[in-house]
Amino acid sequence: AAGARIEAIVETTPARNYMAALAYLPRALRAADYLRKGIGMTAALRRADIPWYKGAHGLQAVGVDRVEVLRFTAGGKPRELACKTLLLHQGVIPNVQITRSLRLDHDWHAMQRAWRPRLDEWGETKLAGVFVAGDGAGIVGAKASAIQGRLAALRVADAPAGEAAPLRRALVRELAIRPFLDRLYRPAREFLRPGDGTIVCRCEEVSAGQIRDHVRIGCLGPNQAKAYSRAGMGPCQGRVCGLTVSEIIADARGVSPGDVGYYRIRPPIKPVTIGELAMLAGEDAPPD
Repeated sequence: AAGARIEAIVETTPARNYMAALAYLPRALRAADYLRKGIGMTAALRRADIPWYKGAHGLQAVGVDRVEVLRFTAGGKPRELACKTLLLHQGVIPNVQITRSLRLDHDWHAMQRAWRPRLDEWGETKLAGVFVAGDGAGIVGAKASAIQGRLAALRVADAPAGEAAPLRRALVRELAIRPFLDRLYRPAREFLRPGDGTIVCRCEEVSAGQIRDHVRIGCLGPNQAKAYSRAGMGPCQGRVCGLTVSEIIADARGVSPGDVGYYRIRPPIKPVTIGELAMLAGEDAPPD
């Protein structure tokens, strides 16, 4: 809730990520506004005197019925913090449920550890008239998303090509910081491919260890995993577990997630109740 006291920040960014991200810093300087914003936010946190644990790993949320304690290791020491609310965040990824339902082509983005639909320079897919802009096309940030939307609108309106030039220059500038941020905040292995005891498909209660067992007996990809364990077949339709299942299978096979693939998405996009279907039938019913 607004105004709540933040008791601690537990950052899981590995120390090695900072060194790896330095190679992308010169390019990131072209988007200096983002860097200034980040520095300002960091300074505000320090002024607030909030405990900040860096390089944390081995996180465990412990409690009965609700979280009561967060356990982790940071600075080479085991830590334990009492808490009533725990907010977890490991970055954002594109929501590709709709684009996959349309059977569009997707490419694996190794830096962002996610899939993105294949688009042309205007944001149009191979399905004529279907455009994707913003974070559904790859994580680019709010400003770049708006620019992508304007470019798509120009294409739809068949506007003169010259009108797009300043937008394209602005987009290049906004995207300059992405490689730096993507490398700096790339999730650690334990979050991408959790240990055997971790439940990865909450809907069907399938663990990471079960997925690895399936690979050992011949499972090659996430769609086969459905037959072995029903992973990805619950109400969320794989939104929560999809990438993790692909990462685990790819790691167990020694290949890229791009080679393993992703779930085939079945309509409807969101779960629909029988009552909602009945209401649709009523709308189409002829008048008395």
